[in-house]
Amino acid sequence: MINWDEFEHIHVIKRLRHILSAWWNVDVIFTDERGFIKGLDQAKAVFANPAVGMLIQKDSVQQSIAEIVTKTIDDLRVSDNRYALKKWDMAGFDVGVFPIMIENDFMGTVIATGFFRDPNVQTRMQEVRDRLAAFGASNDMIEKSLSKFKYLDDNDRQHFCELVDLVAQEVVTLHLEISRREDRIKELNKELGSRYKYDNMIGKSKPMQSLYALLDKIKGADTTVLIQGENGTGKELIAKAIHYNSHRKDKSFVIQNCSAFNDNLLESELFGHIKGSFTGALKDKKGLFEMADKGTFFLDEIGDTSPTMQVKLLRVLQEGTFMPVGSTETRKVDVRIVAATNRNLKEMVENGTFREDLYYRLNVINLRVPPLRERKEDIPLLAEFFLQKASEAQGGGKRALTKRALEKLYDYAWPGNVRELQNEMERLVVLAGDELKILPEMLSPKIVEMGEKSKVQGARLHGKLKDSLEDLEREMIREGLRRTGWNKSKLSKELGISRAGLIMKVEKYGLDKRKLAR
Repeated sequence: MINWDEFEHIHVIKRLRHILSAWWNVDVIFTDERGFIKGLDQAKAVFANPAVGMLIQKDSVQQSIAEIVTKTIDDLRVSDNRYALKKWDMAGFDVGVFPIMIENDFMGTVIATGFFRDPNVQTRMQEVRDRLAAFGASNDMIEKSLSKFKYLDDNDRQHFCELVDLVAQEVVTLHLEISRREDRIKELNKELGSRYKYDNMIGKSKPMQSLYALLDKIKGADTTVLIQGENGTGKELIAKAIHYNSHRKDKSFVIQNCSAFNDNLLESELFGHIKGSFTGALKDKKGLFEMADKGTFFLDEIGDTSPTMQVKLLRVLQEGTFMPVGSTETRKVDVRIVAATNRNLKEMVENGTFREDLYYRLNVINLRVPPLRERKEDIPLLAEFFLQKASEAQGGGKRALTKRALEKLYDYAWPGNVRELQNEMERLVVLAGDELKILPEMLSPKIVEMGEKSKVQGARLHGKLKDSLEDLEREMIREGLRRTGWNKSKLSKELGISRAGLIMKVEKYGLDKRKLAR
């Protein structure tokens, strides 16, 4: 079944309706397979033509729409037409009926109304005036409504029908996408059972499952590991998972952020110092390498170390030996190194800012942590976990995201990754107060605004109609290619065009995968 309330808020559909309203003052509504109006909040709805807004509230008008839909669908079943434009006798103006077909089943319609196909506009205007007066409309409302009606000539009708048909196709595409997503979640649940966590990491997505599999393979080894990923992706959690699943789990797990100190202080922190080695060295101090002996040492932000410090780290990795600051005696330790960075070390090696020998010594096992935008299937799990954790800390009942709020989280790019998501959930719990449902308007403005921008951008509402349609076509293809992973066969079926036609449009608009990836 189609969830009409959700589709009413989809950005692409809203933009298409906006274009129809801006160009021709046409209103769009949805009906189910019986012709009953769906997804319309009459208290909040804004209509391009006041006449449509007034009539749609009448029971007799709604019954008339249902009869039009039923008859039109019966007619279309025995014809080769995809949709129908006809006069709406009860209202006096015209209506377009565009079926929504999902896997050859008729699921509902897109109704577009508030226009004329008959060039004899004055006669039709008088007819509409009489109909509105019969329904009790005031003179002011009648005059305002009549000023909104437009005559659609052959050229306008072609573009109009293409746009309304796109609305119907988009409903189908989004319905199928949501269904596939739900099926995929069910499939993962079946395949993975309860394994959506690895220690404190959470995720059922394919990138996270691959990461879990690799962690399983290396947990019995002492090999050096390099963890690469953006800030906020959870590199420290992975380092802890490596340690606490290894044979060293009963020994020390030591953490040091290499960007936290200058060279002198960092050397003292890592290797220790002896009394009197520098001003303030009032007694011997054991370094972190010694404290991590027989355990695991997590060196975070390893890419921020200076060339001098890189030489000293290389010696520890190669020989397991070092000298405290001010000492002439070498000390030996047995430490497993796990390093992490958000920088591109390979590029730094090529630029001469990171030692090649140290890079290869660190990069024995390389773990790439996927950013949140590459594992959006995990957003519901992570959000629920953080909401529950924050709710317990704040007190009160368990908070939950509405579907539309979750949709906004899906649309956002999450530059701060999991850490940013956690902060957002904590913020929501505080601002929600006693409310248990998290609504879209409670989200940070940047999430709402960027979520809108990440969808198909606003088609132009001024200038030539052909240019506006091309803008919309380009953005729909661009978004579709990203959504389907550049599967042109799949996207061509969704868009209702041939694969060859899609390839030509991709070339026309310069939507090559390599260009989009830049």
